[in-house]
Amino acid sequence: MQHRHRGGSAVHRIRTAGLVLLCCHLLFVGWLTLRPLSVPWVAPANLRPFASIHADLASGPRAALEGIGGDLALLAPLGVLLPMVVARPTSRLGSWARTVFASAMISLGIELTQPAVPGQVADVDALLLNTTGVALVHLLCFPALRARLRAAENADAPDARVRRPDGEDQGATPRTPRVGIAP
Repeated sequence: MQHRHRGGSAVHRIRTAGLVLLCCHLLFVGWLTLRPLSVPWVAPANLRPFASIHADLASGPRAALEGIGGDLALLAPLGVLLPMVVARPTSRLGSWARTVFASAMISLGIELTQPAVPGQVADVDALLLNTTGVALVHLLCFPALRARLRAAENADAPDARVRRPDGEDQGATPRTPRVGIAP
């Protein structure tokens, strides 16, 4: 009879920490992007892809760093936080696709809500850059996160040893080798 260890497992702690950090980050992003601004003039919404990127690049390196870099970095932590909370550490491509899609939907929700807030305007380039930032961070950081989640899962795996009802250790559970498909 195998006994499952109850209590805080490493995977559970990692996922809980990820959920707390994800909620905090999304609250910060919501405050940053959806707070009313008192400005005397507001530019029209940008619905033409790459228009504001070209304008930022034409304005000089400082404006490009602030505009493009800010949009790349705004949702970039989601590239690590979303897989930490919901992804299984098995598929790299599947995790990347789910993370990029979820971040694109979050960014789209922000961009669709911004015109209703005084001083905020929608920008299709912000959607593109936010999603690109998440995709890049996921590609750079997911292998290390995946290895950590797998190590935590292996540490939480039940012991392969079986105990008899009288409490004496019976030894390792016999394992059968996997049989492949014949050619």
